[in-house]
Amino acid sequence: MIDAAQKFIEDERATVYMMLHRLFATGRSFLLRSDVVDGFVEATAGDAGEPLRGSPLADIVHQTQEAAVDPPWIYFAIRPEIGRWRHLRINAETLKIDDISTSQYLRIKEHLVADGRQDFGWPLEIDFGPFGRDLPRLKESRSIGRGLEFLNRRLASQLLVESDLGAERLLRFLTVHTCDGQQLMLNPVIASVDELRAALRSADRLLAEAPPDAPWTEVAQGLHALGFEPGWGRDTARIRETMQLLQDMLEAPSPSTMGQLLARVPMIFDVAIMSPHGYFAQSNVMGLPDTGGQVVYILDQVRALEHEMRQRLADQGVEHDPQILVVTRLIPDAGNTTCDQRIEEISGTRHARILRVPFRSESGEVVEHWISRFEVWPYLERFALEAERDIVAELQTKPDLMIGNYSDGNLVATVVGQRLGVTTCTIAHALEKTKYLLSDLYWQDNEGQYHFSCQFTADLIAMNAADFIITSTYQEIAGTDDSIGQYESYRSFTMPGLHRIVNGIDIYDPRFNIVSPGSDPEIYFPYGETERRLTGLHPQIEEMVFGDEGETARGRFDDPDRPVLFSMARLDRVKNLTGLAEWFGASDELRGRANLLIVGGFVDAALSGDAEEKAEIHRMHEIMDRHTLDGQMRWVQHVDRVMGSELYRWTADRRGAFVQPALFEAFGLTVVEAMVCGLPTFATRFGGPLEIIEHGRSGFHIDPNHGEQAATLMADFFERCAEENDYWTTISSGGIERVRSRYTWELYADRLMTLARIYGFWRHLTNLEQKETRRYLEMLYALQFRPRAATLDGS
Repeated sequence: MIDAAQKFIEDERATVYMMLHRLFATGRSFLLRSDVVDGFVEATAGDAGEPLRGSPLADIVHQTQEAAVDPPWIYFAIRPEIGRWRHLRINAETLKIDDISTSQYLRIKEHLVADGRQDFGWPLEIDFGPFGRDLPRLKESRSIGRGLEFLNRRLASQLLVESDLGAERLLRFLTVHTCDGQQLMLNPVIASVDELRAALRSADRLLAEAPPDAPWTEVAQGLHALGFEPGWGRDTARIRETMQLLQDMLEAPSPSTMGQLLARVPMIFDVAIMSPHGYFAQSNVMGLPDTGGQVVYILDQVRALEHEMRQRLADQGVEHDPQILVVTRLIPDAGNTTCDQRIEEISGTRHARILRVPFRSESGEVVEHWISRFEVWPYLERFALEAERDIVAELQTKPDLMIGNYSDGNLVATVVGQRLGVTTCTIAHALEKTKYLLSDLYWQDNEGQYHFSCQFTADLIAMNAADFIITSTYQEIAGTDDSIGQYESYRSFTMPGLHRIVNGIDIYDPRFNIVSPGSDPEIYFPYGETERRLTGLHPQIEEMVFGDEGETARGRFDDPDRPVLFSMARLDRVKNLTGLAEWFGASDELRGRANLLIVGGFVDAALSGDAEEKAEIHRMHEIMDRHTLDGQMRWVQHVDRVMGSELYRWTADRRGAFVQPALFEAFGLTVVEAMVCGLPTFATRFGGPLEIIEHGRSGFHIDPNHGEQAATLMADFFERCAEENDYWTTISSGGIERVRSRYTWELYADRLMTLARIYGFWRHLTNLEQKETRRYLEMLYALQFRPRAATLDGS
């Protein structure tokens, strides 16, 4: 690439110089991909720019993700393929192009941020690359997020290649499992692989003589004498199947057999789920600061997991009531929520509950009030240690799986999981780094409000410590051909004056797995299932939509018969509800075809305690005033899940549509909810909705950066619905079918339990805790995270 580009530059010096001059003319030190492409498009306009089109330099431009300008140099961060990067520089005077290292590129960015006014000294350079040299890595971008399948292949081939050693490791693995003091799978009677093979043959003969439906108890005595304990199955037919799978693995290992066998091994009995920030409860919390989709996600996750765990244990013949603890923060000043209660049973489960642990000040006093997710960092270490003690006391044992949620929960799960020696899973939900432009470079400017120094460092620690990582979509990991993913953004970056990350996260790491959530089928179901409809809520919904204005509502519908364009989310900048109001207000075409209903946040800014929400409230009022929207737009406060689900269906009854206008959305739970209720959905193309929706078949993608185009698309939809009787129904049915085939909690729970077993086995087989990496992470925690957290006011 370099040689071809250099030759082209030498042949077309004048044209290339004009392109570079356009980039210099922006006057900015850092250029986004769009800036570089726009400069290129301008330079290629007309006959004079024709040589640039299709040139090697054009390839570089179209692979550029960002550029740094330091005359006479321009530095390009290019991404020839997903997850693979190079850094180049071009001198505008000599027109020489050459490669530079990642570290050099980051150093230039630091220099530009300093602008001669600061000396960042000798930065700490962090590189996790060497620790992964001996670990398997994916090779193809299409395999990213499919770590389970990759590891199954690797484990099976490793057992095959190592033969006797692999079989010995498998034997040892089957001896480590216990539950409630009961030894499972194998007892000390079997001490070698040869003895295991012989015992399996004897067991098969014994089981062949028993009825297929005979329970374990009827054959337990004979199997125990051979060296077998409970865990093989609930009846002789299943016991025999499991033992035959083990025989097949010992004879000729294969990925499919490996997966089937490990799925049957009883390994997960109790689970702890970490989610410290916000208000975590089952009612009266939605719409409160830092409280939204993550709460819904976890509660639905818990119900699905408990059902799956209970079913698997029953199939394995193990008598145990699985327990799940959601560990969150206790907030004494909890308002009309239950967040001041230490224990709360989770409805729809048998033994799942919320365990709340308080934040404590440096002096040990309980912190009474809510704290923003950006301010929690000084409290998390003490919270983790207290949570560890309470979890073990509540479960009467340590959990078998630890799941972290969001940056703070992932850090707590890492601390507790490593102390207890438990398999740990992390779920980002959203990584703030990609939400806030140049938030790493200018972290000091945002430190007072967001404390990104703590958050980004915590993310790095948790990601690299996790046994496996769950994401909702491929994009969350790797983005698209043209844009980077949330996790990929942690590959290399610099926080000037703090540290420089040369190798932070490798998205080809097999720990990444895509496990998409769903929606609660008892609450979210199609509008056409009339016998299940909550029609008793319709008077409340109609009062909410058509009632008087006041403290909790603004606006009205002068023409109430128009279809409703509906959106529901937290009222923060990224969710972009104010952006939707702006698009609607500026589009006469859309205003002429639909009414806009927005459900989110407080209408009265005085009621909000969150600075960002207050700013969005004021902006919403300003937009409504400027566009005189009070006769075509209704804005009300957030509603609970049950009311929200019927509101989706009520809107579908009126042939309306749902809009999710976020600037970025990691997954898009409201998108899934609206679609399965049968409501045609428009959603951001940045993030999960790009994968959830098949454009034009089960919904529509919109670009939140081009609101006028989004408004036109929505107006055209309503026009076509008016002209074609079946068009609305076609899109509605497509959305329902899409969700039911891909996004259900049953699929989620089955996959998560399989992941926990595969990675638990991998951890046992290869010592995946990696002592060297762990020491490096402990250094990062002690020397970077803790001092930064200590700078916050933790009183």
